[in-house]
Amino acid sequence: MSSSITSKNLIIMAPVLKFPINVGRIDDVQELKKSRKNNIPNRFVRDIAERPALATSHSPMSTSIPVIDLSKLMKGNKEEFHFEILKLSASCEEWGFFQVINHGIDLNLLEKIEKVAMEFFMLPVEEKQKYPMAPGTVQGYGQAFVFSEDQKLDWCNMFALGLVPHSIRNPKLWPTNPPMFSDTVETYSKEIRKLCKDLLSFIALSLGLRGNVFEEMFGLSVQAMRMNYYPPCPRPDLVLGLSPHSDGSALTVLQQGKGNTVGLQILKNNTWVPIQPVRNALVINVGDTIEVLTNGRYKSSEHRAVTHKDKDRLSIVTFYAPSYEIEIGPMSEMVDENNPIKYRRYNHGEYSKHYVTNKLQGKKTLDFAKIPPNNSF
Repeated sequence: MSSSITSKNLIIMAPVLKFPINVGRIDDVQELKKSRKNNIPNRFVRDIAERPALATSHSPMSTSIPVIDLSKLMKGNKEEFHFEILKLSASCEEWGFFQVINHGIDLNLLEKIEKVAMEFFMLPVEEKQKYPMAPGTVQGYGQAFVFSEDQKLDWCNMFALGLVPHSIRNPKLWPTNPPMFSDTVETYSKEIRKLCKDLLSFIALSLGLRGNVFEEMFGLSVQAMRMNYYPPCPRPDLVLGLSPHSDGSALTVLQQGKGNTVGLQILKNNTWVPIQPVRNALVINVGDTIEVLTNGRYKSSEHRAVTHKDKDRLSIVTFYAPSYEIEIGPMSEMVDENNPIKYRRYNHGEYSKHYVTNKLQGKKTLDFAKIPPNNSF
């Protein structure tokens, strides 16, 4: 890999901002929880319009998004394959989310990654702060996407790592404690990478495209991981665990802690819908990249996380995206008279840099790629 590509990758994962950045005081939410104070620091208290509604008799019921059985796509008969492909297509069009079962990843490995993640978050705060997430960057321990001292904060501690290509890794941020952390992350990441490639091939087939079209297009795909820990919050009605956003990736894979409370919510028809986890399933969501490539046919959905008064929650998230060198734009097969082009072509590295240097704010970052009405490129 050339030195210019290497340096570009590092800039995207740890961008040098062109403006001075003062993020102010960022309290560690686990330490706030330990202090046993019921008052929430003002930086975590959301404006009234953003606050999550607590469950009432009028709240949307917790629902299960469509469930895709990967084994039927991999080795099912013709009828099973056809049914599952249609379900996959409908999931990506209507929800931008689905849960995948029989995904082929050893359940013991899912337990191991969950175990080392929890062990890391349970370390003393001084130990975790040896791997700090510098302001304006997205690797290390802390809070990502914070760019000003008056920005509202999420009730969440994050630990994030770049994985592939190796040039995006920062070895200083890989913890030596827990002892099995790095080995477990490596093994887990290889399995998730294979899953992403398989899913993208079936997503291509569901669009009537060649199964390997995305793999050929993406080059050496970028892969990153973020672990999110949401401690109990004395006032879950005032805070958000994670701000509303869509993902800049092609695909995102979410593993939710076994036995965790319902925390993921998806914005559907202008209503926040709580998503009920399916046992041993992984949650998959379409990212902005696939929305652009399909010219909006498959949509990246806005989602957020909420907290619980008495229970904590863990999630392990993998982001899978094209190489930073790749040019992205709507595929010609997705554009016709009835579906005029909605997005311009752009360099994926430039979009990724744009994404990580802006706060999470719904689907606003995708404005980067949208063609204004009555314009054409």
